[in-house]
Amino acid sequence: MPKSSNSDHKKTTVNPPERREELLAIAAEVFAAQGYNATTVRKIADAAGMLAGSLYYHFDSKESMLDEILSGFLDELWARYDAVLGAGLGPRETLEALVTESFREIDRHLAAVAIYQKESKHLGTRPHFAYLVESQQKFEKAWLGTLERGVAAKVFRADLDVRLTYRFVRDTVWVAASWYRPGGRHSPEEIARQYLSMVLEGIALHDS
Repeated sequence: MPKSSNSDHKKTTVNPPERREELLAIAAEVFAAQGYNATTVRKIADAAGMLAGSLYYHFDSKESMLDEILSGFLDELWARYDAVLGAGLGPRETLEALVTESFREIDRHLAAVAIYQKESKHLGTRPHFAYLVESQQKFEKAWLGTLERGVAAKVFRADLDVRLTYRFVRDTVWVAASWYRPGGRHSPEEIARQYLSMVLEGIALHDS
């Protein structure tokens, strides 16, 4: 077995995956608090307790850091959404599961969610972040499709405006990122249950 060179050994010890993830978490907090345009590599480095030049050893730009933060969040979100959508659940159960997974993602990726809400509209105009627009379109299709299935199956009210309902559900779920604090009094699952009890009472078809 060939021996590692000194430079290879140095790189593996100085730049372990755990340190990279730690730096991304710090960068996400800075982006969320100050906004992408106002955030500089120096500000991220200061928050991480390192020199700005040292941060370039791990990332080539603040754009690449933001890309990893947002793409990582969306990859995980869609892995969970796709599992729900492919599970063969009824429309009500699908809606319940999508809402629950959304609150779980807010718990796991609070800063990334805040960044996405604030920055995705203008970032989506950049070719490097075109996947943000694609994700939003896929998101809308999944939620609208679930609501439409519910109306067709007579699980949800026939007079339901599915597009208006989608916007209401989307905005009221994800705005939780502005007040939710991980490790607080309520778990994401408990918040989802409380939320669903209010929403489903309004949209579900009730026996007369």
